[in-house]
This record gives sequence, C-alpha cells and structure tokens, in this order.
Amino acid sequence: MSGAPVEVEPGLYDIPAEQYHADPIPGGSLSSTGARTLVKRCPAAFKWQLDNPQPYSKALELGTAAHKLVLDDGPELILVDADKWNTDAIRAEVAAIRDAGNIPLKRHELEQVEAMAAALRENEEAAGLLEPGSGVAEQSAFWEDHGIWRRARFDWLRHDGQIVDYKTARSCRREDLEKAFNEHGYAQQQGWYEDAGAALDVADPELPMQFVVQEKEPPYLVVVTTCDPMARGIGRHLNDVALNTYAICRERGEWPGYPPNPMISLPAWVERQYA
Repeated sequence: MSGAPVEVEPGLYDIPAEQYHADPIPGGSLSSTGARTLVKRCPAAFKWQLDNPQPYSKALELGTAAHKLVLDDGPELILVDADKWNTDAIRAEVAAIRDAGNIPLKRHELEQVEAMAAALRENEEAAGLLEPGSGVAEQSAFWEDHGIWRRARFDWLRHDGQIVDYKTARSCRREDLEKAFNEHGYAQQQGWYEDAGAALDVADPELPMQFVVQEKEPPYLVVVTTCDPMARGIGRHLNDVALNTYAICRERGEWPGYPPNPMISLPAWVERQYA
C-alpha cells in the first residue's frame, strides 16, 4: 500500500504511522481508539475527533520516542540541545523537525527514553518478547467485518503469532494498572487487536495479546501482563457496542451527543457508605 489507495485489500501493511492514522480506507474505517471513544464518550465526540485531528503533544512525543528506542522503528529522535525552546531560532528548528516527521527532544528527555529502553532490556520477560529479529514492528492491519472496515496497528507482531503492545504508565502497581486499563480501554484494545490477528490469520489465537508496560520515572520498572477472561469478555462486548453504534450512525448520517440526564446519582461506592 503506497500513497492513498483507491481500493484496499484486507491484509497487513508496512506503512508509515501518518498514513495509517490518516485512514487510507475509502469511506473510512474504525480503529480501536475510535471504538473506545464511541463507548466511553459519545458519537458526537468521535465525529469531532475524526474531523479535527489533534496536533502533537509532549506526552505523545515522549511515548513515541520510547517506542522508537524499544522497537527500533519510527521517526528519528533529534536532539535540540537547549534548556529552553523560547527563541525564534529554536522554535523554527523544532517546527522544522516536526514538519519532517521527526521528534525534537531536549537532552534530559533523550536521556530519559534511552534509560527506559536500557531498563526494559534488563527485564528478561519483556526483552524476550521484544527481542530483535523475533518479529516485526508497527504493522498496520485492515479488514472488513460485516460491511464495516476496521483497522489496527500492531506495535510488535512476533513470528510465533504473539501480539505485543508497549505502553508507558505513571505506575505499574497492580491497583494503578487496573485503573489505567479501565480508563484507557485496554481490554477493548486487546479484543480489537486479537480480532485483527484472527481475521487476517497473522496471530495465534491460543496466545493472548501481551502488554509490556513501563513506568516513566526511574528506575523505569516494567510489567508484562494481559487482560483476564472477565476483562476480555467486557472488552469484546464494548467493541460490539461500538461497531453497532458506528454502523447506525454512518447509515443515518447522525452523530448524537449524550442522552438526557434529568437526575444524577452519586457513585455506587458513595451510596454504599451511607446505606
């Protein structure tokens, strides 16, 4: 797949991230991120994000930089060796780097992601999953599902059929990971990516997708985990809801906001305290 294809065959493609996120499917396709927005927010929010792609953020750039060093794939990391980027010359240099599709980093940021990559290589389980030569990075999957085109982008697809996703987090403590997985919809993502692997016959259905999660603060601790059966079931249910919502909204050309809320309850845990 090169350029903007007129027609796309279901399959796995080695294309730049920018082309994947721009969505090369004529008429559009639904990603895991879009599916999560549809169920966690509403169709109106999904449609706005679709029509208003957001520019870079520093957190996103640092995450992408860590991906680059861990997976050895992605944009180039360019050192802009100045403590403050507040002069016209530095701003122009930073803008030119971003315009070229690369990532500008301050020295402490570059040292941070280099230290993260080194710490990950010290974790035997994570390093084994992401061992160079054991798979391919940043592969884009496109497939059709009952008239709806879906897409996914694998961080790492091992030759043995294992899907691996690398994420950074504030904390890898179990309680914090549970909150993060719920907040960011990672159970939905796992189901979505496993669907992609099954639809294209590129992943082993007996090998659940693995998340390699790394803290962003020293000592850059790493945890390898996957969603339990209950979480995977919930994720797949939410994906079904998202797909049905997407199909109905596309057919009607309507992307509604939130339903009416004439009265609001307090969270269930607060009510239990006063029961």
